[in-house]
Amino acid sequence: MKKWLFLLFLVLSALLAACSDNEKVEDKQETVNVGIRSSELRTWQYIKEQAEKEGVEIEIVNFSSAYDPNQALVEGDIDINAFQHVAYLDSFNENTNSTIVPIGTTIIAPLGLYSNKYKKVNEIPDGAEIAVPNDAPNWGRALLLLQEAELITVVDDFDGLGGEDKIKENPKNIEVVPVDSANTPRVMEDVAASIINNGISLEAGLTLKDALIHESQTAKPYINVIATMEQDKDKKAFQKIVEIYQSDETAAFIQETYQGNYLPITISLEELSTFKETYSNN
Repeated sequence: MKKWLFLLFLVLSALLAACSDNEKVEDKQETVNVGIRSSELRTWQYIKEQAEKEGVEIEIVNFSSAYDPNQALVEGDIDINAFQHVAYLDSFNENTNSTIVPIGTTIIAPLGLYSNKYKKVNEIPDGAEIAVPNDAPNWGRALLLLQEAELITVVDDFDGLGGEDKIKENPKNIEVVPVDSANTPRVMEDVAASIINNGISLEAGLTLKDALIHESQTAKPYINVIATMEQDKDKKAFQKIVEIYQSDETAAFIQETYQGNYLPITISLEELSTFKETYSNN
């Protein structure tokens, strides 16, 4: 009888140990829903594979241009997102009283000026129409690019946001035409040139080599970030994802995959927070 009780005890102990081990495995595995746009899908598929090795399961949620992943984050549909530059995030927070914060830098996707009609900037005629993205941060970004192209000059107190009143000098009487960013490639047939976000240009089959002019990697306000709600910024799984994204291996993957169209950028959040100082230097 004692032998049977002893054997039963051993079996129960083994079952309890197995259950305990399974619970530990489940505890270690954490799922993070990441909102992105399709232009960076290949990067996040790579990140997903690397994160799985670290015990973090990533669920990629791919948003079309019709829906803002920031809104999905605020509503709790996703845990983090990675689709925007810091100037866009700052504007979203200000307009919606949200508390989304960056937790790590990723890339800069240079904005470019593209044309089906002209090969060089100096060929663009007086009075020409140039399309720009119509959201305030990217509209402002487009104005800075037009200034770099020596087509306009922005106002002295420029704050990085777009608007008709942000142009100080316009010697060629360029008509800036704001359109939805998703439509900037489509209107190229109707305007002299169009300023197109990098991700959208890639989807349209355009690369930086096709641009008449494009931004450099020194454009700090337009460094893309991984972001989350402020109360979640210190979660270990999120920090692990940032660490993986900022690794040398991921940088090499991005450079090889996107052939120089995306530039990996790793700077501290403290340095990133000074992005508005860039505007005063123009």
